[in-house]
Amino acid sequence: MTARINNIHSKRYQPFIKWVGGKRGLLSQLLERFPKKFENYHEPFLGGGAVFFELYSQGLLKDKKIYLSDINSELINTYNVVKNNPNELINHLESFKEKHNKEFYYKTREVDRNEDFQMLTDIERATRFIYLNKTCFNGLYRVNKKGYFNTPIGSYKNPNIADRDTILSASEALQSAIISNKPFMEVINNTIKKDLVYFDPPYYPLTQTANFTAYDENLFLDEKQRELCDVFEELHKKECFVLHSNSDTEFIKNLYKKHDINFVQANRFINSKGSSRGKISEVLIRNFNAM
Repeated sequence: MTARINNIHSKRYQPFIKWVGGKRGLLSQLLERFPKKFENYHEPFLGGGAVFFELYSQGLLKDKKIYLSDINSELINTYNVVKNNPNELINHLESFKEKHNKEFYYKTREVDRNEDFQMLTDIERATRFIYLNKTCFNGLYRVNKKGYFNTPIGSYKNPNIADRDTILSASEALQSAIISNKPFMEVINNTIKKDLVYFDPPYYPLTQTANFTAYDENLFLDEKQRELCDVFEELHKKECFVLHSNSDTEFIKNLYKKHDINFVQANRFINSKGSSRGKISEVLIRNFNAM
């Protein structure tokens, strides 16, 4: 049996931020390939959390331990603030919404260049993170080699900066989750037999000139992809259910050639030329057959 999206739950939970490579448009293709029965759930490349929120909406995470993590400290801080203090966060976002313009955007973006950036409260950092995410170009989280956020402002007429309902429902879903700022390889430490682990790392570039593989100040290229493959194999030995989304490239398919490789069709949005957008093949790698 496989997990299927259904409408038996009246309340839907969804991401409170936009995320490049997010899986909202692929949920039906992904979840039909997930195991229905598993123990705990782990998502070490959290990003926008679309898969977590859909699994939660479907009731598939009820009475399970949930481990959500990411190496991006600003992202994880924001998740913890949404979980623990959503109302104060919304109030701050309402203030930013009133101030929003081009000058305010770039002033806010430049804050991480200041020496006192680390002195900001968790609420202030989360407010800045969501504000920039909702108003920057395509929600693209991109930093330079110094770790400074450098995505330009987007051309939105009325960005939904303070999305009260989505934040409050996300906070409800996150109450049962353990949210951590740590690298993906540490997922091995918390897993037991029949746990479900979903990897959605920065994708291996389709071409050598692709420039959207920067997730933090480090690129997630050959060495990191091989390291992730090693973790995949360790989890396989522990008899966990492991799924891994990535680009449809020979490099990735060769790394996981002994496992089950499925192909899914995703929309490509990150391109300045509309003619270059459209459907693109991705892979979903599993260490188990359909159940």
